[in-house]
Order: sequence, then structure tokens, then C-alpha cells
Amino acid sequence: MQDMIRRIIEADSEAKAIEESNKIASEKEKQKIENKAAAIYWKYMDDAKAEIEKNNNYLEKQTSRKLAEASAKHESVLIKLKSDYEQNRDRWVDEIFSRVVGS
Repeated sequence: MQDMIRRIIEADSEAKAIEESNKIASEKEKQKIENKAAAIYWKYMDDAKAEIEKNNNYLEKQTSRKLAEASAKHESVLIKLKSDYEQNRDRWVDEIFSRVVGS
């Protein structure tokens, strides 16, 4: 009977040791999974940041190009307007004067 009780106690001790070993192994696997998930997350975030930076650079170049085109167009319109003014100034003044005075 003593032998049987000793075997039960030994079996219980072995079961507890196996359970503890499994618990430790489970925690290690859980940690590995969490680490892998974090690595995937940060890789995705780094890739996303790089893509955003690339898109921002592209948009900045496009905006600068469009601004330069608009500025050039504005400048050419301004030159044309000044030229028209210089050519027609006297006629416009006479026309305004005659419409105001009514002659």
C-alpha cells in the first residue's frame, strides 16, 4: 500500500512537472507569436510610412509644377494686359470721358 501511495505521489509530481513544463512552453510560444505579430505590424507601418513619403514627394513635385505653370500663365496674361493698356490707353480714356460727360 505504501508503494502504491508513493507511486501516486510520484505520478502526481511528474504530472505537475509536465504541466509546468507545458505552461512554460506555452508562454514561450505565445511570446514568439506576439513578437512575430509586432514585427509584422512594424514592417507594415514602415512600408506604409515609406509609401506615404513617396506619395508626398510626388504630390509636392506636381504642386510645384502646376504652380510654376500657373505663375507663367499669369505672367503672360499680365504682359498682354499691360501691352493692351499701353496700346489703348488714350482711346479708353477718351471713351470713358465721352460716356461720363455724354458727348
